[in-house]
Amino acid sequence: MRRAAIVVFLLSLSSFAQLEKIVIPAGTPEDQALTAISNEQDAQKKVAMYEDFVQKFSGNPAAVAYGNWQIAQSYQTEGDLAKALSYGDKALAGMPSNLDILVSQANIAQQMKSNPKVIDYATRGGKAYNSADKAPKPEGMTDEQFASRVAEARESNKSSYEFLETTAFNTIADEKDAKTRMNYIERFTPAFPASRFEEPVTQYAMYTLGQLNDSARLFAYGEKALAANPNSMPTMLLLANAYVEDVRPAGWAKAITYSQKVIELAKADAPDADRSRKLAGGVAHSSLGWAYVRQGKFAAAVPELKTAAATLKGQDDVSYATALYRLGYAYGKSNKVADARAVLEQAVKIPGPYQAPSRDLLATVNSLGTTKPK
Repeated sequence: MRRAAIVVFLLSLSSFAQLEKIVIPAGTPEDQALTAISNEQDAQKKVAMYEDFVQKFSGNPAAVAYGNWQIAQSYQTEGDLAKALSYGDKALAGMPSNLDILVSQANIAQQMKSNPKVIDYATRGGKAYNSADKAPKPEGMTDEQFASRVAEARESNKSSYEFLETTAFNTIADEKDAKTRMNYIERFTPAFPASRFEEPVTQYAMYTLGQLNDSARLFAYGEKALAANPNSMPTMLLLANAYVEDVRPAGWAKAITYSQKVIELAKADAPDADRSRKLAGGVAHSSLGWAYVRQGKFAAAVPELKTAAATLKGQDDVSYATALYRLGYAYGKSNKVADARAVLEQAVKIPGPYQAPSRDLLATVNSLGTTKPK
């Protein structure tokens, strides 16, 4: 429990309600009481003294917030997380936008494995940080002075803001329930605009909307994200994959457009192409080939899917198996039964979501006649 957490100055940044700091002026009765508490070595006695401190200075919001915050940290140290969270909330009741306290609360919520609470504290902090310039300008302060103070406030709280941003993102990534994850994403986005994690959050959002079978929102979300970042290969790949599975032919045309652009950007066949570029290019060829299959253009689909399989082999088993299944299907539709069989016999050996469909398709192919492979 550090006295250093108290910020002491007369013209404080606490005038900005969004980024409140706890201010206990030096030499005041509150400051003298805290000095006595800091000299107490017994942890239980110290908590009792903080309880008395809160009661004695109940008319001072900063003192009440600080006292409850220190009690919360004591209970956290002792492992009583429920009490720690409760006292932290009492501290926030008086200073709801104090990022230092919100960081502490997010830490406690993490220890409790309470994802809803983590998101709550983190997004509250994000909103407070990003709305600092929306606070009323103090009387007598020029616009330039106000802008300077906001910049100072943000700089002094930057590390706390980044911690809350990272914590919220990790909570999204950790959440297993799709509906809950999407709720977290929808709270994250306005709280952390222009986030460092904007692209992966977009990917999580589109993946989640796919899980929820909400294609309308998926397409809208993806197109909006792509408008903001037109060369985002992950977003284009996710959109292409979603459009290629759409029942409407217009979606297949969009899948072709996005797949071709990713192929152009990734340059997966270049000598310096790393795994990420090869994976992007291979998946794009797979989506492009499947879009041609959806359009009934099997002759155009086969070379794209062959390139996809060759590129994805050894890069990612699920993507490789997907390309093999699609290639086997395109061969079958082209009456190249032997080629289809050869490809699908590879696909059925790969554990994952396409193993059973490949097995079923192979059984269908084996019931057909045989032609010589080219």
